[in-house]
Amino acid sequence: MNITLKPEQEIVVQNLLAQGEFQTVDEVIYAALALLETERQAYQAWLVDTRAKVEEGIAALERGEVVDGETFVNQLRARLQQAREAQ
Repeated sequence: MNITLKPEQEIVVQNLLAQGEFQTVDEVIYAALALLETERQAYQAWLVDTRAKVEEGIAALERGEVVDGETFVNQLRARLQQAREAQ
């Protein structure tokens, strides 16, 4: 397989090689593909989680479990404050 890089991409690869982070262009490409796959898997996991949460929310609405916007925002603020204090 032949790959043609744009000039700015070639500069990135050459800089990485010059810095000694990678020994060959192949190592750079393998690392980039591994990062891409990791990112893709993280996005897929986020998508599955988000869809499940949306479905939970719809089911709660159908059961009549409704929270007004002000209450929701206050609950969210309280959670954020707890998270900050925990750090």
